Amino acid sequence: MNNKKEIISASPKVRKFAREIGANIYQIKGTKREGRVSEEDVRSFVKERLAVNFKKKEIIKAQEYDHAVFGSIETKPIPRIKKIAGPHLERAWQEIPHVTQHDEADITEMEKFRESLRDLYTGEKIKITPLAFIIRAVVKALKDYPIFNSSLDVNKEQIIYKKYFHIGIAVDTPHGLMVPKIRNVDNKKIKEIGKEIKKIVKLCKELKIDKKEFFGGSITISSLGGIGGSFFTPIINKPEVAILGIGKAETKQMLIGNKYENRIMLPLSLSYDHRIIDGAEGARFCVHLKESLGKDFAYKLAV
Repeated sequence: MNNKKEIISASPKVRKFAREIGANIYQIKGTKREGRVSEEDVRSFVKERLAVNFKKKEIIKAQEYDHAVFGSIETKPIPRIKKIAGPHLERAWQEIPHVTQHDEADITEMEKFRESLRDLYTGEKIKITPLAFIIRAVVKALKDYPIFNSSLDVNKEQIIYKKYFHIGIAVDTPHGLMVPKIRNVDNKKIKEIGKEIKKIVKLCKELKIDKKEFFGGSITISSLGGIGGSFFTPIINKPEVAILGIGKAETKQMLIGNKYENRIMLPLSLSYDHRIIDGAEGARFCVHLKESLGKDFAYKLAV
């Protein structure tokens, strides 16, 4: 038996680097010319080994006891949409350092205005979802804080600022969660946005939406208001850098001046990529949203 080690092509610097991090240079396949091993090859080798070891430990722990040992069970396949979304969410959570900013917006005046909308000719009530108003306010904030309408190119060390405003909305369907985009929202009135929301939700539920509509977004809004709950931590929809979570609006006693009043308060949960957005920017973005949804009546002119 020949115990002589195979000759490996690598510079002294790369060999030293491999020794320092405990990697066996003879087990690493070089990707450079004539199989030469680079520092990047060493890093990739270590990452792969760590990932394999982690998965082995995870499998051993998960399979220590079968679920059926403890009682009756039923197994079903993972729905196709969730199977597709799962790895994407996992990567986003692992690769993006999330920070979530929680706040509340006073939407009392907005709700009064929304409930007062009537058709000029028929007098019938115009029904527009609160989400349409929120989308409009988000676009205003994106214009003033363009870092939230960007993507990060880590390899090129660049920030890509988007000049368009395509807002993603999380749609709950029987097939799983989908995030289609409403395009060019800055050019649409609130009534148009409301109609587009209905249209896009219908297409998602009927699985008739084009795959392209799930890409090219500015920011995503995940609204749980129709179900319940208040604050949560939404996961950023990569390659976007922020996502806004909306909870269920509630009437609360708030101190206005020197007396308490009943106000309709909307929970906001803003998650952002802390690599390019800091806490001060996150707070300012939330304040901007609160003013647009509360004291700022610009939406009245945009119906």
